[in-house]
Formats: sequence, structure tokens, C-alpha cells
Amino acid sequence: MLEQFRAIAPGRVNLIGDHTDYMGGLAFPMAINLATTITASRGGSRIELTSEQLEGTLDLPLPASNAHLAAPSWGRYVAGVAAELGSRVGFVGRVSSTLPLGSGLSSSAALEVATALALGDSGSPFEIAVRCQRAEQLASGVPCGIMDQLAITSATLGNAMLIDFSDNSVTNVAIPDEAQFWVIHCGQERKLVGSAYGERRAQAEAAAALLGPLPQADMSSINALADPILRRRARHVQSECERVKEFAAALANSELDQCGRLMLQSHASLRDDYEVSTSTLNSLVTQLCTTPGVFGARLTGAGFGGCVVALADPEVELDGWRVSPSAGARVEWLS
Repeated sequence: MLEQFRAIAPGRVNLIGDHTDYMGGLAFPMAINLATTITASRGGSRIELTSEQLEGTLDLPLPASNAHLAAPSWGRYVAGVAAELGSRVGFVGRVSSTLPLGSGLSSSAALEVATALALGDSGSPFEIAVRCQRAEQLASGVPCGIMDQLAITSATLGNAMLIDFSDNSVTNVAIPDEAQFWVIHCGQERKLVGSAYGERRAQAEAAAALLGPLPQADMSSINALADPILRRRARHVQSECERVKEFAAALANSELDQCGRLMLQSHASLRDDYEVSTSTLNSLVTQLCTTPGVFGARLTGAGFGGCVVALADPEVELDGWRVSPSAGARVEWLS
């Protein structure tokens, strides 16, 4: 009899620090109590996987090839992981998720990490994250950073993470009891494939080619850039990294008003300097920030739609998901 297991990978919300990971900067994500779960039996030379939320069945012979052509489309992320691992032993099972799709809460990264664990990847959290990042790039063609995967593999219960992508170090920061985070969908689905994500990254990298690492660039050098687009992209990365440091310190001291101000500044920078917000996201942030008991709000994730994260008093009720800091990805054996 084949052993049954559950591979569980939480989603993540980035509290502050977006479009900084691929530039070697800082971010402050938190794994959340919404997750993707693969329940399966390991064995055989193929992956057979059905989804409880999405149509289609993945029937993937191993070793996997042409991951970007796998069908159904959600199966491309599974195929990408199998190809990256060079897996020859598969599994049969189903995938379910409490994560809203197209929301910016890392549903694709959660599926990748759950797949890696289901295929028996026993590497370190960082090693698994790197393989899953490569798998997503292979499957989607989007040059994503590593924040989502690293947050999902490295999380510990009760904590957010200050991640320094210059060396991929992770520092846990406890979430105080008086801080309640909410995730609210703006009603506009986020799609990175076909979006301007790659263009934004290329522009930031072009600025870095002129200035050196943007997180350490001084603002006078940034303001001296002749190209106004590169100037804005660089200004966002540098200032966002400073906000991450200030936010982590303020949260550790339960200075929630200051955290809220930094979240609003972050949203303004993503809107004006990185130009990844939308009118729908902007309206939702404005609405939330006029709600009594809400300290601040910002778009979370890559932008172009999806979700807003809000920091509120625990007594406040909002129309969204009340999220709490979760443990990282794990396997539970059922037999």
C-alpha cells in the first residue's frame, strides 16, 4: 500500500517591500493561514493531479519536459517543479486551496512548494525556494524574484520575516497581539503573464547598471539620472528598502500608527514611482484609510490588480480575509 501524505504550503502577504527582492533589497512578508494542499500517494512514473477549484486533470509523464506547454495551465507550475527536480517518481492525488487565485497572495508559489514537497524535495528552505523560483520562471516566462517561495518555505508560526535579498538572510519579527492584518481583494484579477512586470524589472536593472545596487544608492545620485523613468524606478527601490527597515522596527515596538504611515508611503511609491497600481487598487486604499480603526493600507504583491493589505485594530471588521502569521510549508503523513 502506498503511503498517503499532505503537502501543505501557505500563501503569503507582503506587508511592505515590493519589487525589491529581485534588486537585492529588503522585504517584509508573512506566511498566512490560507494554504494550498496536495493530498496524494507517492509512486509510479507520472504525476496525476486533479484540482478541487480549477478545471482539468494533469497527467504528466516523468521525467517532465516542456513544462510551459503542460495542460491544464495550472499544471505548468507542477510540471516546472518536476522538470527542475528531474523527478522520476511521481504521485497520484488532488490539490485544494483556500487561497484566492489571481490575488497577489502567492497561490502559484504555494502550488510550486507543495509540489516540491510532494515529490520528496528534502533541501533547505532556501534550496527549495530557489528550485521553485526557477520552476515558475520556466512555466510562466515571468522573471519573478524569490520572495514568495522563500517566505513560504522559511516561515515560522507567529512571525513575519525581514528578508535581506543581498544574502537571502531571514530574520523573524513577532507580530504583536494588537496588530491585525487584513487582505482585501480589489475585484480586479492580477495577471503577471502579459503584464508590464518584466518591463519594470528591466528598467530597475538598467538604473542599477548606472548606479550600482539600488538599495544602497544615495538619493542625490538617483535624482541626477537623466532618464525620468529610470529615476522613478530607482527612487522606489531605494526608498522602499528604507521603509522596510523602519516598518520592522516600528512593528517590533507596536508603533502601529507609524506602521500605517509607512504602508501609505509605500503605496504612493508603487503608484507613482513604480507605476504598478491601478485606479481600483488606489480607490480601495483610500476607502480603507478613511475607515475608523485602520492604521494604513497598501497594495500587496506585484500590483496590476489583486489585493490590498490593511493594518487595523483587532476590534475592526473589514470585508476581506483576517490573516494571521502561519508556519511554513510542511508534509503530514496520513498512513
